[in-house]
Amino acid sequence: MTFLLSDEVAMAIAAGRAVVGLETSVIGQGLPFPRNLECVERMEAAIRGTGATPGWVGLVDGAVRVGLERAELARFAEPGAAVKVARRDVPVAVASGSLGATTVSATIWAAHRAGIGVAVTGGIGGVHPGPRRDASADLLELGRTPIVLIASGPKSIVDPAATAERLEELGVALVGYGVDRLPFFLAREAPVELEHRVETPEGAAAIARAHRALGAQAAIVLCNPIAPEHALDPDVLRAATARAEARMEEAGVAGKAVTPFLLRALAEETDGSSLEANLVLLEDNARLAAEVALAISAATSGR
Repeated sequence: MTFLLSDEVAMAIAAGRAVVGLETSVIGQGLPFPRNLECVERMEAAIRGTGATPGWVGLVDGAVRVGLERAELARFAEPGAAVKVARRDVPVAVASGSLGATTVSATIWAAHRAGIGVAVTGGIGGVHPGPRRDASADLLELGRTPIVLIASGPKSIVDPAATAERLEELGVALVGYGVDRLPFFLAREAPVELEHRVETPEGAAAIARAHRALGAQAAIVLCNPIAPEHALDPDVLRAATARAEARMEEAGVAGKAVTPFLLRALAEETDGSSLEANLVLLEDNARLAAEVALAISAATSGR
């Protein structure tokens, strides 16, 4: 079979319990070894500590897997072991038997197919600045996958206004979690106003239930800002991002290698502070995702 759920995830879904979908690209390409293993531990602890089940998504031995054990996740953490897999790459990676680390686009597709209604990431891809205006595959998949994705807005390496506009065109609802402006990954906010806001996991769950009842076919992105004490100064972040982009242009990096390269360069340009901030927001987003999934489960079961 080419699409498999772990016993734990399958039983949780069948029982109507809370499950959270997680991408493996953050392990395979987003964070350096061994901090990526620390990320696994922190996100899993946040989800399980809230009472939900983590459903890591990845490609292993010719199958899309939803629900991975620690030993399997350790394979993704090895430098260079896993290829980066967006939604469009899934059939090729399955056919080749590659170890594939799923991006947001592949993760939400697999999570939705498995029956998982909530997923989590750090920051979504978006529209990159510059004349080519390259756009992440995350955006199109968000426009056609009915799921709730918890994220700290778009990654700080993209154009936030252009990204928000593209998501609006695709019918994706951006909902601020306790904020009126779009979070900007490692920075608290970008100068982009949000039309919708909720204050609690229950408020987000109510929107998710209405979204499901109406048969909407696009995602809801619940935008959870990084905690103020861990956020990077916007001016410092902009300057560091500009230096990282200059390094990328000089190195001739393009395509799927852009985001991993820029995140590594950004960590170097900020003396590691962006890496620490990234780990904090991933853990916090995982906890919120679990809380939203639990609120949806409780309302659906009538508890």
